[in-house]
Amino acid sequence: MITLSSDFGSPYPAAMKGVVLERAGTDVQLIDVSHEFPRGDVRSTAFWLREVLPYFPPAVHLAVVDPGVGTDRNAIVVRAGDHALVGPDNGVLVPPARRLLEGDRNDGALEWYAIDDTDAASSTFHGRDVFAPAAADVHDAGVDGLETVPSLTAVDRDEIVDLTLPEATVDGGRATGTVLAVDDFGNVITNVPGDFLEGPERIRANGEAVPVGETFASVPPGRRLATVGSHGCVELDVNDGRGDEAYGLTVGDEIRLERRE
Repeated sequence: MITLSSDFGSPYPAAMKGVVLERAGTDVQLIDVSHEFPRGDVRSTAFWLREVLPYFPPAVHLAVVDPGVGTDRNAIVVRAGDHALVGPDNGVLVPPARRLLEGDRNDGALEWYAIDDTDAASSTFHGRDVFAPAAADVHDAGVDGLETVPSLTAVDRDEIVDLTLPEATVDGGRATGTVLAVDDFGNVITNVPGDFLEGPERIRANGEAVPVGETFASVPPGRRLATVGSHGCVELDVNDGRGDEAYGLTVGDEIRLERRE
């Protein structure tokens, strides 16, 4: 199985799939995770991949959100247990690779390889010309056979660009965090741990009072609420509406939460 993720929209992913099928054979199972990740947003994409990829059986994961395409940034493969991740060396693969090993800082068991991209046919579409061929070759060799892939060279961990998703600061009844992502429903996903919402019926979000609910239906349609998302973090949402618009928040914004006594 090869999963594909990108910020390409359409039709570019079709070219990547064509390269994989031509190189690895038409019996390869291709699964699209999403090609609608925020354009050039490495951190949000890393967050989503960290949350989604662990639900797959062993696979090769091709992920391309690559604002540095054509520059001197490296192309890499990382082995994380029974999985291999293929993509640009800009940090996008690091959080999901750690999570696949069931430990966000479990770097010791990860193995890193540089992809030889010197003969890439273009400097603007490495998804097609570098990463798709590499994913096909990794699929053919198997995750345990990366050392046999001619285009791969083992590299040290300190040669890889790191990316650690920011952690919220929680001090008693106050938390300061960051908006990690906004999903297609407009739900604002923060990095504040969900247990911050345990106990109070209402909190303040950037100074505005909102109720705490276990479900969207805890409040009437069109009303705001704070809840815990499936990822275990605090979300700021609207029942049957868009939380990002209601709260005036977007990815990267600071969020301050206070428990109301």
